[in-house]
Amino acid sequence: MAQEFNERKNRRGAFWEDRYQATAVQTDGHLARCITYIDLNMVRARVVRHPRDWEVCGFNEIQNAGKRKRVIDIATLMRLLKVDSRESLIALQNRLLNDEIENSQRNSIWTESIAVGDAKYLQEIKCNLGPRGKYRNIESADGFRVLREFSGLYCTISGNKLSD
Repeated sequence: MAQEFNERKNRRGAFWEDRYQATAVQTDGHLARCITYIDLNMVRARVVRHPRDWEVCGFNEIQNAGKRKRVIDIATLMRLLKVDSRESLIALQNRLLNDEIENSQRNSIWTESIAVGDAKYLQEIKCNLGPRGKYRNIESADGFRVLREFSGLYCTISGNKLSD
């Protein structure tokens, strides 16, 4: 896909900025917002004006059942989002997308967080990471609570400054 796009647009280089970022989410609301953020990836990249214009995306798979090979388990997604019909899922997706499409900027909640949820959930994730959780912080960001890598400059260890 990346080679075809680069050839068509007469460009070179990486298609995506970096490797993907996986973010654990606590609630159906967090999941819905995360899916909407992903649906807007090609809009943010200015490849398309609306996700419906990008044939191989989750938006089109949900909106147009059976029109392409399925990747999304629709029944499980409906259960996780607590919707009772495909029509309700489509309506939810359209409502969330319409709320976000005008302001489809990169958001560190979804690109730099390990997890999104309440303080108890994030503390549990941090503890489950064992020693890897030691330098991860629970922070507030844009009205959400998130677990992230330490984002500050190198700081003191045993009172000795390492670097700025």
